[in-house]
Amino acid sequence: MPVLVITGTGTEVGKTVTTAALAAAAVAAGRSVAVLKAAQTGVRPDERGDADEVARLAGAVTADELARYPEPLAPGTAARRAGMAPVHPREVAERAAKLATEHDLVLVEGAGGLLVRFDAEGGTLADAARLLGAPVLIVATAGLGTLNTTELTARELRRRDLEPAGVVIGSWPADPDLATRCNVADLPEVAGAPLLGAVPAGAGVLPPADFRAKAPAWLAPRLDGTWDAAAFRAREGARQQPEGMA
Repeated sequence: MPVLVITGTGTEVGKTVTTAALAAAAVAAGRSVAVLKAAQTGVRPDERGDADEVARLAGAVTADELARYPEPLAPGTAARRAGMAPVHPREVAERAAKLATEHDLVLVEGAGGLLVRFDAEGGTLADAARLLGAPVLIVATAGLGTLNTTELTARELRRRDLEPAGVVIGSWPADPDLATRCNVADLPEVAGAPLLGAVPAGAGVLPPADFRAKAPAWLAPRLDGTWDAAAFRAREGARQQPEGMA
């Protein structure tokens, strides 16, 4: 897949760290990688953006962003309040297509969830994915409530004739509760797409060298990794025994 679009089921779900893991795994597999942040919000001109953070963690990748707005709001709202030009889906698609002529893989990271608006016309990351004809990877939370938001995201992708490439859990806790462990089996069911990885909570604070070495173990072979969904499900399933049962 020359272009992969990454969306979250909401904000703060581990999307950027997951994108960094995807980039690191692809680089380790010998692929040239570019990361495009469609619209960066809540960051000053002199601060590191999400694409820069991906490059810091993943290493030898091309980092690019189309627009940057100072307030931590939806891109369309942030652009309007700042008196700046919004980014449009067509611009996202054109930049990603250009990067794809120069790299083996282009990762396009959205802002927030799938339908967060880029402009006054209601353009979204989904529109950019449609223009690119690119599959969309869903980054989901691990715990209670994730089944609803993941299913809604997957349904909307299919309604727009877009392909959900799969689901990655963006922050897997060290001590998952019952709902979180059950979600390992339920997430691919509600998404109608495979579970393709689980990134450990706190992965983004690892030293970059450690992050790059470990990233392939968090992602399935389809994403240049070695993560085994069946083994992960079996391990977590063994911890689901109700209280009082042997």
